[in-house]
Amino acid sequence: MTEQAQTSPGRRTLLGAAVLGTAALGLTGTADAAERSRGGSGHGSYRDLPRPTVIGHRGASGYRPEHTLGSYELALDMGAHIVEQDLVPTRDGHLVCRHENDITGTTDVADHPEFAGLRTTKKVDGVPLTGWFTEDFTLAELKTLRATERIPGNRQENTLYDGRWEIPTFEEVLRWADREGRRRGKPVWLYVETKHPSYFRGLGLGLEEPLARLLRRYGRHRANSPLILQSFEPGSMLRLAGLVATPRVVLLSGPASRPWDFVESGDPRTVADLVKPSGLKWIASFAQGIGPTLDLVIPRDGAGRLTSPTALVADAHARGLVLHPYTMRNENTFLPAEFRRGTDPNAYGDVFGALRTYFEAGIDGIFSDNPDTALLAAADFARD
Repeated sequence: MTEQAQTSPGRRTLLGAAVLGTAALGLTGTADAAERSRGGSGHGSYRDLPRPTVIGHRGASGYRPEHTLGSYELALDMGAHIVEQDLVPTRDGHLVCRHENDITGTTDVADHPEFAGLRTTKKVDGVPLTGWFTEDFTLAELKTLRATERIPGNRQENTLYDGRWEIPTFEEVLRWADREGRRRGKPVWLYVETKHPSYFRGLGLGLEEPLARLLRRYGRHRANSPLILQSFEPGSMLRLAGLVATPRVVLLSGPASRPWDFVESGDPRTVADLVKPSGLKWIASFAQGIGPTLDLVIPRDGAGRLTSPTALVADAHARGLVLHPYTMRNENTFLPAEFRRGTDPNAYGDVFGALRTYFEAGIDGIFSDNPDTALLAAADFARD
């Protein structure tokens, strides 16, 4: 999942408002009706997950470099109910797990002189970036790199694990999840995000079709499969709704932002429009949930303190949508001001107090870099 700046644009509407309306009523019905007619086997509904649901954000990224098998494994060992993956493509069309296609800060690519010539500047969703990008590497080339901690200034201990793990493909994660499910005697739930889908489609590296093929190959394409799809681009979820019956979630950034597919198609709606009852009704026509920023649930004031909850939880629930906001982290620098403790921005604050406040707002689950902490907070909340 991506935390986008409040002022940055979001992603894009698939083919414009008219096509979106048709797709919402048609494409979704195609996959879901087919699933119902098959009756297929699965592992229960996403609605049967424990609540509050704890989602290991990029694994257990508070303790290990994100999007590595080590991070995923630790999240599962800690008891996370779901483990998240972000997907981007390689030049030869493989889906790999990275927070972004820019791998400058999450791998040791800068230490590989053989790839110095691949360093370049690109504009991704309107933002110029300079570095190394997955779409310029073959899978074989990416496999020579090793993962590193993305925010070493905040998580210096995580740098101990720099270089320990390679970049996993999504297929490798699916195989890992199947193995772990058999070993643990219960399904391993995955939460899978398509990153910058319009950008990659423009490069001829569309994400949805190869993702759907993998989901079908590993039996995770059904409405009751242990997997949830997500994207900041509603059009990506619309496209996947026509390919698989797997549950879908629309991610929502700051109120003033626009999904990048909206920007490309000229759809004027912002996230502020999508969180209104009419926008939520539209989302509910092709998705089963939303993943808002925590600030859309409880805004912060100018001093960084929480204010009063918005109507988003009640409005989303009224339309049958689950809410899985992002992202809780233990460090002071990421917490609302009233839950910070001491003067060290990288020390842990009162994350239990913050989590209780969000749980009391009625959310169904939460993305956390520290799933063990979130699980303890959820257990405390369930006992009260």
